[in-house]
Amino acid sequence: MAIAHFHRLRKTLEGLFPERHLYVRSGGEMRGYVLSTGKQMACAAGVGAAALWMGVCTAAMLVNTVAVSNTDQVVLKQKAYYERLNADRQARLNSAVAQLSATSGSLDDLAMSVEKRHAALALLVSDFKGAPGAAQALALAVSKPAIGDASPVERIQATRMDQERLIDAAEGFAKSRAERLRLAMRMAGLDAGSFTGRGASLGGPLIEAKDPRALAAVLDVDEEFAARIHRAASDMSDMRSLGAAAQRLPFNRPTANPALSSSYGVRFDPFTHRPAFHSGLDFPGAFYTPIMATAPGVISFTGVRSGYGNTVEIDHGGGFKTRYAHLQGIAVRVGQRVVIGQRVGAMGSTGRSTGPHLHYEVWVNGRAQNPNRFLKAGEYVQQAG
Repeated sequence: MAIAHFHRLRKTLEGLFPERHLYVRSGGEMRGYVLSTGKQMACAAGVGAAALWMGVCTAAMLVNTVAVSNTDQVVLKQKAYYERLNADRQARLNSAVAQLSATSGSLDDLAMSVEKRHAALALLVSDFKGAPGAAQALALAVSKPAIGDASPVERIQATRMDQERLIDAAEGFAKSRAERLRLAMRMAGLDAGSFTGRGASLGGPLIEAKDPRALAAVLDVDEEFAARIHRAASDMSDMRSLGAAAQRLPFNRPTANPALSSSYGVRFDPFTHRPAFHSGLDFPGAFYTPIMATAPGVISFTGVRSGYGNTVEIDHGGGFKTRYAHLQGIAVRVGQRVVIGQRVGAMGSTGRSTGPHLHYEVWVNGRAQNPNRFLKAGEYVQQAG
């Protein structure tokens, strides 16, 4: 079957490309050439390949021409787009310049308001001087200076942000410290308001102006900023007042040993073995253990009191008094001024006592209080810094 097909194909090709004879005369000579069917097919194939190659090249050139044309169109469109963009940008720039020129007075006003805020903050910061930790807290709130190539508006905005951070830090610092001291006073059973003088004129325009509107007029700043200045200054004033009060109150321990052998309140009397009220704290220890003043004050009594034995009493002012009893020895005299931690006597067992210890009392306005509340408040103040 395949052989038959081959013979039919061969006959077809021989019909298309029959064997041909060519005769060429040159120089009186005659030469003959035979073009077989195979040679004619090879020539036809070569001519066809050349024609195909020329067609492909022509098509490629046409496609490339179209592509170049399309690319040129894209480039032209992009160029037109950027020209429009630049024109819009230039128009906006021109508009901004025109607005800046038209509102130069507003820019000056803004700069002036920043300067006035700065002056108000300077007053506030000066009020914070000397407060432990205040300088560090306020310094951390201020950022680095604006970069050299910043615009005037950017510089003003950066300064305003620094001012906002500074007032935030001032408010936070003063409020947190004042709240800690208020809590310490409550722990001791005291009214913090009695130490702050709220409602009184406490020196300086930041506190004397009770109304933010009045303070805004004094400082020449907006009311909201003036209100924040007033809050921070008021809290700082409270912090200073409460801190000073804490230094005057019996917030410290009378002995180095914190152990207690008897607490404040009802207990079984060691002599009668019946319930009885114990008006202080008992600190056990060895004979002649140093006994120290728990707050500054003036010695108001030294000597023997019934049941207490050798006793020292200190008047701390403001209705506060402390009593140190069962002493083996007394190291101070009446009228002497003492400071916190100063030795006032030595531990003993005089008076109604079963062994060496200190009986310690705190009195407020003529009434005995729980000394442990004052000691706990003192520990909290120290932890709060």
